[in-house]
Amino acid sequence: MEYFAGEYDVIVIGAGHAGCEAGLASARLGMKTLMLTTSLESVALMPCNPAIGGTGKGHLVREIDALGGEMGKNIDKTLIQSRMLNTSKGPAVHSLRAQADKKRYQASMKLTLEKEKNLDLKESEVVEILVEGEKVKGVKTKTGARFATKAIIVATGTYLKGRIYIGEVNFEGGPSGLFPANRLSESLEDLGVKLRRFKTGTPARIHRDSLDFDKMEIQPGDKEIVPFSFMTDKIDKEQVPCWLTYTNENTHKIILDNLSRSPMYKGEIEGVGPRYCPSIEDKVVRFSDKNRHQLFIEPEGLDTCEMYVQGMSTSLPEDVQIKMLRSIPGLENVKIMRTAYAIEYDCLDPTQLKRTLEYKGIDNLFFAGQINGSSGYEEAAAQGIIAGINAALKIKDKEPFILDRSEAYIGVLIDDLVTKGTNEPYRMMTSRAEYRLILRQDNADLRLTEKGYKIGLVDDERYNRLLNKKKLIEEEKKRLKNIKFTPTNETNEFLKKLGTAPLKTPTTLYNLIKRPELSYEGLNDLDKDRPELPKEIKRQVETQIKYEGYIKKQLRQIDQFKKLEGKKLPKDIDYNKIKGLRLEARQKLNEIRPDSLGQASRISGVSPADISVLLVYLEQRRRLQNRSGQDD
Repeated sequence: MEYFAGEYDVIVIGAGHAGCEAGLASARLGMKTLMLTTSLESVALMPCNPAIGGTGKGHLVREIDALGGEMGKNIDKTLIQSRMLNTSKGPAVHSLRAQADKKRYQASMKLTLEKEKNLDLKESEVVEILVEGEKVKGVKTKTGARFATKAIIVATGTYLKGRIYIGEVNFEGGPSGLFPANRLSESLEDLGVKLRRFKTGTPARIHRDSLDFDKMEIQPGDKEIVPFSFMTDKIDKEQVPCWLTYTNENTHKIILDNLSRSPMYKGEIEGVGPRYCPSIEDKVVRFSDKNRHQLFIEPEGLDTCEMYVQGMSTSLPEDVQIKMLRSIPGLENVKIMRTAYAIEYDCLDPTQLKRTLEYKGIDNLFFAGQINGSSGYEEAAAQGIIAGINAALKIKDKEPFILDRSEAYIGVLIDDLVTKGTNEPYRMMTSRAEYRLILRQDNADLRLTEKGYKIGLVDDERYNRLLNKKKLIEEEKKRLKNIKFTPTNETNEFLKKLGTAPLKTPTTLYNLIKRPELSYEGLNDLDKDRPELPKEIKRQVETQIKYEGYIKKQLRQIDQFKKLEGKKLPKDIDYNKIKGLRLEARQKLNEIRPDSLGQASRISGVSPADISVLLVYLEQRRRLQNRSGQDD
């Protein structure tokens, strides 16, 4: 029996990483918000690796945090190991990664949601989205509850028509043994949303006490724990090690001998899997020249013996999984606690979305996370906060919040999805960002905190902290520019000891720091009046000085990028009527409806020649409008 259950400003469907950020952003911006999930056990669930951050992903977490999101704060509270990746390379690709205590991460995020004053969290499966005209009106649940709302954010992850595959066995199911959501897909398709099937998977979980760590390489955390959140001053806790081992030729033989039993290779799974995170059987087939692949054995938490086998995602049968795991050094007597599986699920083609993550065909219907064809907790959370912000701004009748590719990794992520689309689960990587030197993880707060403050997600405490940080950085750079050294014997002897060329003409301490072989800290003895500064200020000062030339060059490139982005394309253009555009370009432009010439230039199937045609068209249109204005 259907009944009216209440009215909300925003309803979020799903409580994974996208749903959590969307719900919190909406509620914190003053919207009365309801989060509905098929199970309260799925709140902030980590069905795959028990970690936050990593290459490219660490940037996203820092940006979410700078905008006023929760993921960075939550992992700082619940991490059990922290490592800064890619430290042998430049700061543009440094990425923070932390192992989480899986259950504590979930519990901490769930409590945050429960305590948010404008937010109601409820266990209930949504089966239908209610629309009137071309605008959302509410949702209906499996138990007959009908909720009215002004905006909906769909953040269903991998639950839509989820199907689990383990060898010859397959059955309906969501991640980690939870129930799938089977009826919402039909409602979305009835509304005109185009869906397709993707696939992802997860490795086995194994018992710690069945492992021989003497045969593996220990992987300790960093001595200094660098927090994800700019509001976390210090993290001082004992860290838990991870372990490194490798597959071998015997492992690969077991896999190859049993490929005929893999649902992927038998063609039973129709969904497309992530190319950048392949299953172990894919690795063995595609990289047949390699005689081993690395595996990381990672703890799932402090209060469990479950260990995660990173690098060994598979959908092979359970008996084959046991054989291949036991062929690996240190895992000869392994006991599997949870079997590895592949999961196939419904998701949408993200080119159906605006850059606000609103669906083009229905007002106030937003989508965020893996339903948009992405993979990963961090990618999901980044979309969640943007969808939550834009749902609230739309209700308030305010300008939408859009980050472009020159402003944030979040901008790159969303622009890639809605402009280029994706034929496989999309994963954020540093290589996708054109302006990596500007979009570093260490300066995410300098880039985005002010934007978060203007929206209303960043409070005065955080904003004042940002202003003080900016002030300290600029004052120190100015001071270093005013300290000059002449080529005295004493100075040159000191420089010689540091392995750098002596001075021939007077120079500033600022310019000395630019030398590759010198550092801010290394020149401490030359700098007699150096002020006491926090480590993060010193690091930021050094990075900005050392890469000043490259940063200026990238800023000039961004200026050019902004010019194309600034050439807006009117909403009423019929691209079929523009002479000179190729047929494929017309089809793609009419389908995606780009906001600007810049976005149009990134659409697959739109060539530079097509962009030139559009430039001419825009100029002709401008002249016609000017003439008609003069005639009036």
